[in-house]
Amino acid sequence: MGEMNPSTLTSMNNLAELCRNEGKYDLAGLLCFDCFENRKQVLGENHPDTLTSMNNLSKLYRNLGRYDLAEPLCKECFEKRKSILGENHPNTLTSMNTLASLYYNQGKFNLAEPLLEECYKRRKQVLGDNHPNTLTSMNMLAELYQHEGKYEVAEPLYLECFSKRKVSLGLDHPDTQASKDQLQKMFFEAQTHNELAELNMAR
Repeated sequence: MGEMNPSTLTSMNNLAELCRNEGKYDLAGLLCFDCFENRKQVLGENHPDTLTSMNNLSKLYRNLGRYDLAEPLCKECFEKRKSILGENHPNTLTSMNTLASLYYNQGKFNLAEPLLEECYKRRKQVLGDNHPNTLTSMNMLAELYQHEGKYEVAEPLYLECFSKRKVSLGLDHPDTQASKDQLQKMFFEAQTHNELAELNMAR
């Protein structure tokens, strides 16, 4: 089929994502960048598959801590997807979630929070309450609230996410176990926070 064939580029994209998820960032970088450039050339800059590669490349840069490269790429992908696919398209919501995650990783919580809240709301409407991507947004939002010390808001989200993942994915699924671990960690943090507050009041 040739290396520039769209089907070949799809395979390249999938392999790049597999490598990224396994932490093989050097190989993922080569594949992801080549796929993005080749798709721009073959399909055009605004083709949905090209935008998928753009989003994946921004996630790779995020993993590498290269926020200076990740953020403008992620913003461009999000804006293009909104314009081409519409605000509620699942791929647009993926870009919204990626951008929110990028802000979160940089400590820009004032930018991450409204995006995450909007993404969670839209994913519930478009994908349904129990869709894995909806639960990912729910978990990320709970994690953000926890980081901000809003334990009373984080707790019900964590509990609901854990319950729904247990039903839909099973108790032994990595995402379900991650929800369980995060919930336990939040309970410990909240307890420690309350104990410190009580000590300070007693002084």
